[in-house]
Amino acid sequence: MILAVDVGNTNITMGVYDDKVLKATFHIMTKTPRTSDEYGVLIVQLLNNRGVRIPDLEGSIVASVVPDVMHSFLGALVRYTKTRPLNVGPGMKTGIRIVTEDTRAIGADRIVDAVAAYEKYGGPVLVLDFGTATTYDLITEKGEFAAGITAPGIRISSEALWTQAAKLPNIAIRKPKSILAQETISSMQAGLVYGQIGQTEYIIKKVKEESGIHDLKVVATGGLGRLIADETDTIDIYDSFLTLEGLRIVYEKNRKNG
Repeated sequence: MILAVDVGNTNITMGVYDDKVLKATFHIMTKTPRTSDEYGVLIVQLLNNRGVRIPDLEGSIVASVVPDVMHSFLGALVRYTKTRPLNVGPGMKTGIRIVTEDTRAIGADRIVDAVAAYEKYGGPVLVLDFGTATTYDLITEKGEFAAGITAPGIRISSEALWTQAAKLPNIAIRKPKSILAQETISSMQAGLVYGQIGQTEYIIKKVKEESGIHDLKVVATGGLGRLIADETDTIDIYDSFLTLEGLRIVYEKNRKNG
């Protein structure tokens, strides 16, 4: 078994794979400061609750966009899971060639998303991740990471409304009954959800137009991705475990070739 870990800005998402089968998943909040011992105890407890024995873990792999937590978190993996974690970054074998101008600026989460989408669904493919940021990454038929677009995520937009406008409340993000809102909460929900749908459809249209790839497959993931994918026919596939799958695939590539 291996432990795959996606350290995001909001949550740390972990998955346990037995060969290619995802056996368990769990989450820890990223923004709560923790020592390596605190991370370690949490990880062990969560694994035990899912029936995963520490001696059964043969390895671990981490993709992180939050450098501040990595010293403590990697230390926890080494001490408490007895694994030597692979940290996704430059020089690692992924099967994806980055051809953008600043190759080292591409986040590890976007790389593993690209790996999973390309391996599972083929190229060319446009990978959407509805996380803290909403990202759109173009992978060519040859497996080249050719372009990326980054926009504020739905939660960031929601937080901006209620923290910056004195009379607007913190709301649940869901699709309202109608875009023709008649009170504050559904008005905000309409703007957030339908605004994200409109942005998604327009960016997909422009990527196809400017790349000239009109048969582009569109694959989405991320916490609020299902909400958007269900409301537009421009997204072909929603894959909730795309990032974890990418981590598993990268682990296998590096274990076999390392």
